[in-house]
Amino acid sequence: QVHLVESGGGLVQAGGSLRLSCAASGSIFSINAMGWYRQAPGKQRELVAVITSGGSTNYADSVKGRFTISRDNAKNTVYLQLNSLKPEDTAVYYCNAGVVTTPPPKYLQVWGQGTLVTVSS
Repeated sequence: QVHLVESGGGLVQAGGSLRLSCAASGSIFSINAMGWYRQAPGKQRELVAVITSGGSTNYADSVKGRFTISRDNAKNTVYLQLNSLKPEDTAVYYCNAGVVTTPPPKYLQVWGQGTLVTVSS
């Protein structure tokens, strides 16, 4: 089994910053891409940012220049730095990882439980 545990959400004023963390644990052989998604009330879940095992990144247009994704492969952890937050960034943020398990190997898409980010105006 593989688990993802997020932390770092909370309430912040517009213009403020937060840092989200997501740590993977369990029967991990390797982790491919890791990413952050978000789901606002009444909306579909959307991709925020993704980072490959080699460090290549991709961002949603709505967060480019404000959010930064990074990862620590030694710690199986991915981070999301959220700067210049806006009320429209309010959502539950979910971590996702593509994991190859220890033998017998399986490829799993694993989701965290989510962490709430609320941005007040």
